[in-house]
Amino acid sequence: MIGLPGSVGTIGAGNMAEAILRGLLRAGMPPDSLRAADPDAGRLQRMRELGVHAAASNLELARSSELVVLAVKPQQLEAAAATLPREGGPIYLSIVAGATTAALRRLLGAGSRVVRSMPNTPALIGAGITAVANDTGAAPADLERACAVLRAIGAVVQVPESALDAVTGLSGSGPAYVYAFIEALIAAGVREGLQLATARALALETVHGAARLALESAEDPALLRARVTSPGGTTVAGLAALEAGGFRAAILAAVRAATARSKELGS
Repeated sequence: MIGLPGSVGTIGAGNMAEAILRGLLRAGMPPDSLRAADPDAGRLQRMRELGVHAAASNLELARSSELVVLAVKPQQLEAAAATLPREGGPIYLSIVAGATTAALRRLLGAGSRVVRSMPNTPALIGAGITAVANDTGAAPADLERACAVLRAIGAVVQVPESALDAVTGLSGSGPAYVYAFIEALIAAGVREGLQLATARALALETVHGAARLALESAEDPALLRARVTSPGGTTVAGLAALEAGGFRAAILAAVRAATARSKELGS
């Protein structure tokens, strides 16, 4: 199995880039094999505090890194790509939302080594999940190097590139849906008479515990839900209220809307 690259750099030093660099440090990569470039001096100072080298330019970073993570905002990608080596450069691992492999190769050169992915924000604590496009012509070794980097921040799944918009709608944007659900649970608990701190603790641990049980159980979530739902009991009443309020339909609509927006960004 192919392991981590010998050196990794990030173009951009925002939250996700920092999460990746911290994950690589936890995975055992030495700080002097990691580098970051960003026009924001404050972000680069955070990298220095981790022991990561702050590159003087994108070009310097790319020339001294086996794998480069493109971690800029979509509107910054074209300007960033213009400063990078085209043919014969490093492996480029893109986490830029909506940037297709075809678009990346137009910017970086037809022969560039590109891997496209979509992580999510729980990567900040090493609990993310990233989808990697596996059908874009990347060399198997390059694809595995990229996956090895992403495993430092959580789980990795491989999907066709055509599925990445749906991935964005589900897991890329999904943490925000979960946070909105937690907010609503807390507000509901307070409305029913709980103290705010108590409602918050109950909501957070309930969501955390339910997700952990679903992850660690071999059973389908539908069966786990059924096991909590006694006939004529409190959970039946609560689920009926959720369904009457359009809960399931709203989740379906949220994922569809986010997927559609991802497609718009890509075009």
